[in-house]
Amino acid sequence: MSKQLPPLPDGRASRIRVRRRLRRDRLTALLLVMLVAVAGFHTLEQFFVHDTYAFISPESEAVNHEPMIADYAARYGIQDYKPWLVAIVDVESGGQGEDVMQSSESLGLDPNSLTTEQSIDQGCSYFATLLDKAQTLGVDFNAVLQAYNYGAGYLDYVAVHGGIHTQELAESFAKEQSSGKTKTYMNPVAIKANGGWRYDYGNMFYVTLVHNAVDSL
Repeated sequence: MSKQLPPLPDGRASRIRVRRRLRRDRLTALLLVMLVAVAGFHTLEQFFVHDTYAFISPESEAVNHEPMIADYAARYGIQDYKPWLVAIVDVESGGQGEDVMQSSESLGLDPNSLTTEQSIDQGCSYFATLLDKAQTLGVDFNAVLQAYNYGAGYLDYVAVHGGIHTQELAESFAKEQSSGKTKTYMNPVAIKANGGWRYDYGNMFYVTLVHNAVDSL
């Protein structure tokens, strides 16, 4: 028969229990920190995909909508612009949610009022309208891209300021529309340009974002 060990003195037993609890608590805290770090990375990744990131994420769902985008682009005679439309989907929503082209407001509706198919239908229709207006006014294609974000009035603005979209024009238009109000915008494009802010109207970096997205298709 094995000899039974004598019980530990109360004080020593208490110290051992405390050390074990501390080790358990430290392990739990470490696991929580790791979970928060992973969740934070995922959140940041999603943040930098939608309307901020410079390239289409491998996890972006924008390309999943390409067949429907192709159908509606052909319907409106803008099939040659399909890559740009896919890039717009990525910048606007990453292909997630219903209103993937964020085109509700171009119909005077509240944001996210359209289904996915309605959003792509309206987004392609609106883009075709912007192309037609740009051709009439004699403004460049980048003005069309920015106008998708700002509204058709930006095409008129560019037309009376030389007909060529520039970052300076995008900023001055947003400054006027926002009455100079700014907001923090911590994304790689903005941080590189000005330290991380934009005017509180649309996205004055929209053209850069769409170009970078289409280059990564």
